[in-house]
Amino acid sequence: MAERIQKVLARAGYGSRRQVEAWIKEGRVSCNGETASLGDQISEGDRLRLDNKPLSPKRLWQQPQQVILYNKPMGEVCTRRDPEGRRTIFQSLPKPEQGRWVSVGRLDLNTSGLIILTTDGELANRLMHPANEMDREYAVRVLGDVSKEMMQTLRDGVMLDDGEAKFNDIQEAGGDGANKWFHVVIQEGRNREVRRLWESQGVQVSRLMRVRYGPIIMPQNLRIGHWTKLEGGDLDYLYEQAGMKPQSSAKRGAPSAKSPQSQANAKKDSGSKKAASPYKGKQTSAEKPGRRPRIRGR
Repeated sequence: MAERIQKVLARAGYGSRRQVEAWIKEGRVSCNGETASLGDQISEGDRLRLDNKPLSPKRLWQQPQQVILYNKPMGEVCTRRDPEGRRTIFQSLPKPEQGRWVSVGRLDLNTSGLIILTTDGELANRLMHPANEMDREYAVRVLGDVSKEMMQTLRDGVMLDDGEAKFNDIQEAGGDGANKWFHVVIQEGRNREVRRLWESQGVQVSRLMRVRYGPIIMPQNLRIGHWTKLEGGDLDYLYEQAGMKPQSSAKRGAPSAKSPQSQANAKKDSGSKKAASPYKGKQTSAEKPGRRPRIRGR
């Protein structure tokens, strides 16, 4: 089946769709000896070159699509190389079987928590694209008095330097004295957005951790600075939530993946119960109104 060049190269992890489209416009991509144009489609057997270097057909068409979850500590940066010599998250990751790791969003130097990484550039693009409205849930410790009126203001939206922003949900999560914990949800990836929203109300963030991205909740047993593979039904479910064909179906022509919880129930022994997967999936539009909170990562 023919596919657009930018989709194939992004899926293989060469770059984002926007990057690949820019390369095509600059004349850096060729197909079968001819300079590629935006809108060109390719199939297996076509010979692709980037900057006149041949691209591996195995990586383009046959590579396994891997996804890992990483629990980022504070003090690491999300770039591949840091001019200041700081440690990057990629120094803690395994080498992929094919391609390279693409980070689904970033966390700043002083933010810890969940980062999803994949060799599938198309999956990363779907998870990050604003149109897909993927929740990003954070646990945040705030120094200062937080009133009910302030929480409602943050839900309604405030004007920041780069435009209006808001929390799609905010819930109290305990704490003593001047430091209080909250769980908040945003659907954007703007720089330091969670911190800037709180600072707009005159309070300071003293700790910030991402605990969920879309359908994926940070596993409780994933230690800081460690990673784990996402496999089986959980991997298929992530693809479904991103609006893509599950990997097991793509390989075997199998029917659509069931949710991880359904798979767990199907596999359990008649006399024993098996813990359901924490990956519950993104809420449907029917669940979004105030009848049910969006907070899932507590």
